[in-house]
Amino acid sequence: MASGADESHAAEHFTAVDYAVFSLMLAVSVGIGVWTAYRSRGKESTQEYMLGSGAMTPFPVALSLLGGIISAISVLGNPTEVYLYGSQLGVSLLGVVLGSIVTHQLTLPLFYNLRLVSISQYLELRFKSRAVRLLGTMCQLIVMFIYMGGCLYAPSLALSTVTSLSVLGSIVLIGLVCTFYISVGGVKAVVYTDVMQTLLMFGGVLVVVIICCQEIGLVNVWTIADQGSRIEFFNMNTSPFVRHTFWSTTVLGFYFTMEVIGINQPSYQRFASIGNLAMAQRLVISFAVGMWLLWGLFYFSGLVAYAAFRDCDPLASGRIQKPDQVIPYLVMQKLGHLTGVPGVFVAAVYGGVLSTLSSYGNSMACLLWEDFLKDIPYFSKMSDASATRVLKLISVVMGLSGICVGMLAGNLGNIFHVFNSISGAVKGPILGVFLAGMCTPWVNTKGAVLGFLVAFCYNIWVVVGKFLRGGGHPTHLPLSVASCPENLLHPVNASIVAFISNITTATPSTNLTTDLIADFTTMAPDTNRLTNSSGLEGGAGRTMYDVSYCYFGITGIIMTLIISNLISLCTGELSCRCNVHSALVGLGGDEPTPTVSTSNIVMAHQQLALVALTNWMAVHRLAPVVADGGTVYQWWRLVDQAVPGGSTPTVRAGSIGRNKW
Repeated sequence: MASGADESHAAEHFTAVDYAVFSLMLAVSVGIGVWTAYRSRGKESTQEYMLGSGAMTPFPVALSLLGGIISAISVLGNPTEVYLYGSQLGVSLLGVVLGSIVTHQLTLPLFYNLRLVSISQYLELRFKSRAVRLLGTMCQLIVMFIYMGGCLYAPSLALSTVTSLSVLGSIVLIGLVCTFYISVGGVKAVVYTDVMQTLLMFGGVLVVVIICCQEIGLVNVWTIADQGSRIEFFNMNTSPFVRHTFWSTTVLGFYFTMEVIGINQPSYQRFASIGNLAMAQRLVISFAVGMWLLWGLFYFSGLVAYAAFRDCDPLASGRIQKPDQVIPYLVMQKLGHLTGVPGVFVAAVYGGVLSTLSSYGNSMACLLWEDFLKDIPYFSKMSDASATRVLKLISVVMGLSGICVGMLAGNLGNIFHVFNSISGAVKGPILGVFLAGMCTPWVNTKGAVLGFLVAFCYNIWVVVGKFLRGGGHPTHLPLSVASCPENLLHPVNASIVAFISNITTATPSTNLTTDLIADFTTMAPDTNRLTNSSGLEGGAGRTMYDVSYCYFGITGIIMTLIISNLISLCTGELSCRCNVHSALVGLGGDEPTPTVSTSNIVMAHQQLALVALTNWMAVHRLAPVVADGGTVYQWWRLVDQAVPGGSTPTVRAGSIGRNKW
């Protein structure tokens, strides 16, 4: 238990200059929102508010894409993982490259060419079912709500011990600031504030690393980490029960990338704000590069922290209460004498909070409007200006809701593990539905829905089962308190403290909430218990509850794909590719595809049948092929009468151009 003296000592390091730096960051965020709203006055529209009119410049969007994904959880959690368990998780960056390739070649071109606003629209267009679309939207909203709360609570908890900011005060302050600039400025305000916040995240952590390396020595940092068994990259064990191996962390990186940019509403809105597909695809490349830089820096900061505290660990000695406080404690204890540096770091952490909250808040408003409210008669009759005001109101409600979730988050125990587990259980199966639609054109609606339900139930079963049976804590690598001032005169006491701290996490816990996700987390590899626990090596006596968390999200995808294909095989033909436009399955060529809105989604497949019929009639010289709007409806009535069974002559779907849709 940290003493009151320790806590006050840490808090005293946060000077007036530090508070000024932190306050300046908040003020600039608010100012950007006001400035964006001022520039957009008189030309506000729903498209402007949600997608920035598709004409934003690439550089700020690239930084916003990166900042909206790398939250304060990553800033604090990634270094903690390396500090306690070693560097094997860094191999997940290889999976990021693989996931970026799939996004670049498959999901982004498909979504972008369809000109969607909500990515859930794709599910209705592909499976011809509004229920499937709403299912996808609900899954995304649940995950976003949970993650917003975690992003607010987790850094507030960690930083409250090294500043005078209370957890509650921090949650309310940051939540209100973020809600304000989202609501007044829309996606443009989100993007421009993300630029500042992303640069702050990178710059703040970089300053800490450079200053510490000057004191310790860059080579010494690596040497000390290696001596402490923190360096590991090529654990080639193939057992699924080993928490971190080369294979499992690569799979985790792939899943994470698909989840956060491949099929993700906030990321898609960034891509859609760019004027053309080629430029949007370059953003995917910049994202992969940025992830290597930022996550690489965060991981290395964990090694720096270990080198700094190698003989006097603050967690084992009771100076901090939570592992995620290691990096803030490093800043306050080692760099607190440098005026303004703690303030820069705190601004960097909260920059991560704001960037994630703003991205998710704006996207939740977009999903609610497009998928639930827009087609209701009351809202459909609204002018564009009135609809934009409704979107702003929804953004305010989303921001305030996030604050409430953040306040409740403290009652859930180990916040990173619980939130990320729920996210994986929900998001994995719905990603499987998207990929089934894109990669397997023969999968039908029944197959997609049943595949989702089976995978979803399995994931929930594993999470609840883990909760009920208790998972135990993984064993962290050895920590030392031998050189702590209070132990220099009592080396026997120091040995006892170190021994107890090093065996604590190997002892079964009675805290079921903490045990819930000792093995599972999927939103990001940034928690404090991701580890290569030796206790999980081998498969003897292991069950599905003991499989490494790295495979948890991808399991939902694979199960959905397999089951949806099997159900489709049993309930319909697998060779009916002609019933699905190539623009919907990622099998089309380079030909641009037409804009798709809510009003024409239902007509898309009808129009395919119409074009097929008119082409056939033209070949047989029964009628000319006409593409104007009035003739389209006349021909559709003819389709109803002449081809009631839907057996229209087929036409290659990819030949339909933008002007004939």
